[in-house]
Amino acid sequence: MQRTKHWASIGLLSLGAVTFLGGCSRILLFDPKGPIGEAERFVIIAAIVLMAIVVIPVFIMALWFSLKFRAANTQATYMPKWSYSGKIDFFMWAVPMAIVTVLAILAWSYTHSLDPYKPIPAAAKPINIEAVSLDWKWLFIYPDQNIATVNQIAFPVKAPLSFKVTSDTVMTSFFIPQLGSQIYAMGGMQTRLHLLADKPGVYAGHNQQISGRGYADMHFQAHAVSPEEFQSWVQKVRQSPEKLDLDRYEKLAQPRDGYHPVTYFSAVEPGLFDYIIRKFDPTWGKHSGPMHMGSVSTHAGTAVAEEN
Repeated sequence: MQRTKHWASIGLLSLGAVTFLGGCSRILLFDPKGPIGEAERFVIIAAIVLMAIVVIPVFIMALWFSLKFRAANTQATYMPKWSYSGKIDFFMWAVPMAIVTVLAILAWSYTHSLDPYKPIPAAAKPINIEAVSLDWKWLFIYPDQNIATVNQIAFPVKAPLSFKVTSDTVMTSFFIPQLGSQIYAMGGMQTRLHLLADKPGVYAGHNQQISGRGYADMHFQAHAVSPEEFQSWVQKVRQSPEKLDLDRYEKLAQPRDGYHPVTYFSAVEPGLFDYIIRKFDPTWGKHSGPMHMGSVSTHAGTAVAEEN
């Protein structure tokens, strides 16, 4: 009777594990749509498998030992003077050392190959996007197209994406799970991120860093489309009556509760991204020449323009 109860417990634990792991198919990290995401999924799975080499036997032996050497089992061998096994000692040291060595090699090689600052080689021309974290929304500036959007980006499939990322608020985190590579956005600093989507679709983007009461609503959509659809989308944005000058930007940057609707801007104040960084670090970009602010309508903007 007791043996039946023990095996029933093991069966229930196994069923629970299968049920829990069954949800992994819905985790975006395990459904990548680009080469960076694919490589990162491999690293995650490889690390889990390597660690499971130690974890799973430990759980199995914990159950097996408790069943085999329980007081009620009179068939178990009683060895009160046993104290050492060379085989056990060898495996206790050799297996963890081998796993740590493989993990170290894996981490070192993929850390360098998946460097977010490293451009992705491709035949298509890169799409440059300047991402700005605001309370609680994302502003995206397309400097080559002279347009901007809020909480939505679009780009051609198989075209490298070159992001410049900063924040006009507290530190946040820019992340499109299915494309890979999370990167922090920080005030007065610029981080870089290179991604690529090899399949069309609409992918969710998030802020993964808690940043205040509107944190849960700080998400956006990334549309991977054909080159023709991307050009149509650009023309659609250029038809917007709104223009992102400094006055409009200051209003946009104000905190707002709830999800901010997708907004298009048909033109952008020249040098706006640098201006946002220089609000926190006036010395930003001194080595690369002056920033051209164009028509400046705020005192802060005037001060930045006068410095150059």
